[in-house]
Amino acid sequence: MTENLPVPAYFIVTFFISRLKSSMGKSKPWTSFHLQPNKLRLRDDPEALNSASTDYGNMVKETPAAVLNPSSINDVVQLISYAYNNPIPFQIAARGQGHSVRGQAMARDGVVIDMSSLRRNRATPGITVSTGEFYADVGGEQRWIDVLNATLEYGLTPVSWTDYLYITVGGTLSNAGISGQTFRYGPQVSNVVEMDVVTGKGNMVTCSAKRDSELFHAVLGGLGQFGIIARARIVLERAPTRVKWVRMLYSNFSEFAKDQENLISLHGRKQENALDYLEGLVLLHHGSPDNWRSSFFPPSDHPRIIALANQNSLIYCLEVVKYYDDSTQSIVDKEVDALLEGLGYERGFKFEKDVSYVEFLNRVRSGELKLQSQGLWDVPHPWLNLFIPKSRISDFDSGVFKDIVLRHNITKGPVLIYPMNRSKWDSRNSTVIPDEEVFYTIGFLHSSGFGDWKSFDEQNEEILEFCAKSGIEIKQYLPHHNTKQQWIHHFGSKWTTFQERKMKFDPKHILSPGHKIFNA
Repeated sequence: MTENLPVPAYFIVTFFISRLKSSMGKSKPWTSFHLQPNKLRLRDDPEALNSASTDYGNMVKETPAAVLNPSSINDVVQLISYAYNNPIPFQIAARGQGHSVRGQAMARDGVVIDMSSLRRNRATPGITVSTGEFYADVGGEQRWIDVLNATLEYGLTPVSWTDYLYITVGGTLSNAGISGQTFRYGPQVSNVVEMDVVTGKGNMVTCSAKRDSELFHAVLGGLGQFGIIARARIVLERAPTRVKWVRMLYSNFSEFAKDQENLISLHGRKQENALDYLEGLVLLHHGSPDNWRSSFFPPSDHPRIIALANQNSLIYCLEVVKYYDDSTQSIVDKEVDALLEGLGYERGFKFEKDVSYVEFLNRVRSGELKLQSQGLWDVPHPWLNLFIPKSRISDFDSGVFKDIVLRHNITKGPVLIYPMNRSKWDSRNSTVIPDEEVFYTIGFLHSSGFGDWKSFDEQNEEILEFCAKSGIEIKQYLPHHNTKQQWIHHFGSKWTTFQERKMKFDPKHILSPGHKIFNA
């Protein structure tokens, strides 16, 4: 049911009419606006504006006119409602942890909503757990690490994750939310059953697959274009306590891909003889076997791993996990051995760990803290994330990994490669994926210096050009495009629906301008 909330006079953001009229002919007519004291927490001081004008990518700077620090979701409703009903609408972006890499959470000359302020200032709990129905109601501003901790108190857990947990629920659901669990449990957007959404008209709407379903499916993977997620109801299951964590090294890409694809063919959600997590890595001859995302390999084995990489220029790492608890501890080793029997990895290059469930899910955090202590976290991150059809993954390997990447010889940071099953994705959502049942995600998670990030972007562009010339029908994940025509090509057959939904839920193009889909 759609609810239009009234806008009390004491919440109204009041423009200086004289300044507005005098700037009507300029390109930035709404940069100066004022707020009655102690009402909506809008800030326009340099500290607030600067923090909202950069992101994790550190390559884009877009300065807003103001930053809203909400104390309740009603503050968000009031702001969007005012923007929508104003004669000259201004643009608004919701910023969670600022983990975008291309300015997607920015709003030049508009208002950035600092969702972390909502998390800090909430008068009511941002996470509530239903043990009877196995779900958690979670504020969109909440971080996944907090969701994990809250649900584990009841012996429950979400089943689909991202590799990094210090990002917000609303942020990942606006993209898809993927990790090594996706092949089995689907992306995070496939594990949501209900949401409260503030649309671009300032309406608070409760939606699900059966109630206001068009908005529900639009918002999931919708890049923030249709509404701001105020609450998401996330599916839970019984939590395991520990994991068997195995990595195996390959020099032959065909064997590596074949083994990944065979392992994800066992993908039933309740299927006991299936893995719970599967990812792959590309290890280059000039890099360390470990990276900032996790230190896995025993230091004593680094020399022979490096020797294998040098011998082949690059090698591939298959990473798998099987969850267990006290009831399955006696059989987990046998189950893992059965799953991995006959795989074509290099003999002698299989490595195992046994760690807690939390330690595994939060494995990236220690690397982050180490980089922060060294001043290496807040650097440019010229990332490129792609979805590649299974039928062309060998062509991608030969043309990109074994040519472009080795030729440039500049790759810094993890390079991910692992397959997923299309059947685990809901085609009604706004997410865009290849048209084949099995497709791969490729992640070039580069870190660079402030003076050389453009060289990484040049490599990214060469990769995209290679795919275009070779007829590889890629889709970008966490997409970045410069023109409307590129966005139309990105969405393909979904473009018309995407455009129609924009006109229905955000007709004045207020929300999420940083993507530059409708304001390129």
